Amino acid sequence: SEGSTTQSINVTTLGSYAVTVTNGGGCSGTSSPTAVTVNPLPVPVITASGPLTFCIGSSVTLTSSPSTSYLWNTGETTQAITVSNAGNYFVSLTDGNTCSATSTTTVISTNSLPSPTITAGGPTTFCQGGSVTLTSSAASTYLWSDGSITQAITVSSSGNYSVTIGNGSGCSATSSATTITVNTLPTAIIIPGGSTTFCQGGSV
Repeated sequence: SEGSTTQSINVTTLGSYAVTVTNGGGCSGTSSPTAVTVNPLPVPVITASGPLTFCIGSSVTLTSSPSTSYLWNTGETTQAITVSNAGNYFVSLTDGNTCSATSTTTVISTNSLPSPTITAGGPTTFCQGGSVTLTSSAASTYLWSDGSITQAITVSSSGNYSVTIGNGSGCSATSSATTITVNTLPTAIIIPGGSTTFCQGGSV
C-alpha cells in the first residue's frame, strides 16, 4: 500500500499496511491491513535541586523526569539521586511501552575547602594584663569566634579562639580552637609586726 513491489518491506512509521499479490495466472488478492504503531521515545530530563558547582562536603539532588523505570550511571534505580562527588551523571529511562532513552550528561564540579590554621605570636598562657596576637592563615575572608573579621586579633582574656576563613571559591572552613589562659595576679599585702611609728633605735 506504500508502493513497494518486493515480498517484504521494512516500515518505521505509524500506519496500516496491506499488500496486493498476483499469482502466475494473473489473479490478484489484497490482504487485510496490518496496523503498525510506533511509540515515541521517553524524553529524559535531569533537574538539579541547587548549583552544579559546590564546596566539598555539600551535595545536590538530581531528579529525572517521570517514567516507569530509571537507571543512573551510578547504578541507582530511583527517580532522584543525591550526589556529593564531582563527575558526569546521566539517567536512562524505560517507559511503559519498553521504549528507552538516555539523558544528556549533567556535570558536577566541586571546590576544595580552605585549611585554616592559627599562629600565636607568643605564649598562650600569661599573666593578667598581658596579651598575645593570634594570626590566621591567609584567606579571602575571616570571622573569629569573638566576632573579629581581621586576619590577626590581639587577645587578653582566657578562652578558646577559632577562626572561620573563606576562599575565593566561596568555600569556608573553621580552624581548631586555640586555648588562651590568663593567670590572675597575686595580691600583695604588707602586715606590720607592730607600730609603724616609733622612736629612733626602734624597729618594726
